[in-house]
Amino acid sequence: MSLRYQINLRILISSLCILLLGSSIAIWQARDAVNKEVDSSINLAVQLITFGFAQASPTPFHATDWLPKLNSLNQTRHLSIQLKEPSGQIISFAHKNQQIRQDEKPPQWFIDRVAVHYPKVEHPITGFNGEQVTLIIQANPLDEITEVWQESLAFFGTLLLLTLFTFLAVNLAFNKALKSIAVIVNALKVIETGQYSQKLPDFSIQEYDSIAKAINHMTGELNTSRQQNRALTQHTLEIQEDERQRLSQELHDELGQSLTAIKVMAVTAAHKQADIKQATDAIIAICDHLVTVVRSMMHQLHPLVLTELGLKATMEDLLNHWAMRNPELHLAIACPDEIDRLEQKITIQIFRIVQECLTNIVRHAQASQAEISLKIEHRPEKTLRLQVSDDGRGCAVDNIKSGFGLLGMRERVTSLGGEFSIQTQPQQGMSIIATIPLT
Repeated sequence: MSLRYQINLRILISSLCILLLGSSIAIWQARDAVNKEVDSSINLAVQLITFGFAQASPTPFHATDWLPKLNSLNQTRHLSIQLKEPSGQIISFAHKNQQIRQDEKPPQWFIDRVAVHYPKVEHPITGFNGEQVTLIIQANPLDEITEVWQESLAFFGTLLLLTLFTFLAVNLAFNKALKSIAVIVNALKVIETGQYSQKLPDFSIQEYDSIAKAINHMTGELNTSRQQNRALTQHTLEIQEDERQRLSQELHDELGQSLTAIKVMAVTAAHKQADIKQATDAIIAICDHLVTVVRSMMHQLHPLVLTELGLKATMEDLLNHWAMRNPELHLAIACPDEIDRLEQKITIQIFRIVQECLTNIVRHAQASQAEISLKIEHRPEKTLRLQVSDDGRGCAVDNIKSGFGLLGMRERVTSLGGEFSIQTQPQQGMSIIATIPLT
């Protein structure tokens, strides 16, 4: 259901409720007004007639003289006034305003709800000649009901116009908003296809402009992340190719030459006059060299000690390796034994992160000491926390260059569902923190 339809439906329901409530109030007020008007007219007629008969007059007059004049009063237009003589004869005159055109007459349902039963009022009066006559007043509120009906029509017409104006005003107000929503939705559909360069325009409505700026910021971040991932992927492929080229060169230079030498020694040893001991010693020396080369290559591809002895021993061996090559750098590690019970996919990633951190410290930090802390925390949930800190030159956080080393570490942590952060200040060292959930 569209927003426009929902708003119009709610306005319509509200208008109907207001119309029903207004109708009830209008009918109640109409009935009350008619009753008051009729009661007032009856009281006025009785008072006028009583006052007229009570006054002395030099010349007597008959009821037929003043009754038409009384009926002609506008205040008695709701009444039917008759006189009943002692003989029982009824004298009546029709009110000149009692005839209502058919097209002005209210509908019957309105008359039934507004009008009430008005009994005849009989009031005895003594005439000028001393005779007793009876004044008969019968309420006829149709004229008043007609006036109330005309007022009600004006009220309901005004209410209808206000409802139509509300519909028009709301739709005009929402037209611009709905157009803005359409622009945002269309832009999101384009962004969904991977076109992160798509930008939303500025909107005059503050809320939509805030949404547009948030979406533009999001697409900018996505575009940057995609470019970084592409660069990291390209860098990874280049590293793979370099590694393969290097392995191929080493296999050619070391294994190829060594195997060729072993073959030559074997062919030489096959001659009768050959020095067997010298040939075997040469073959043994070449084989020892091959073992050293193969172990070095295997360590570069994957440290066997990580699988055989666990993560703690592997990192201690790594630190010893860096300490021998950099005696001016003091390295320390805090690692519990329970680290060795981690999953293989986590241990290899932790090892590579520490390896990259130590490489960066040696190359860029100019630090005198570095510390590696690895521990398992159990609150609020079981997580692995790695922190590599140094006392090097550091830098401002905003000035950190997103090199491939940092991107690679971040991607390794993210692939495990963890969080990666960097804390650093100029001349205050740097700390790299990674938290990885273990549940």
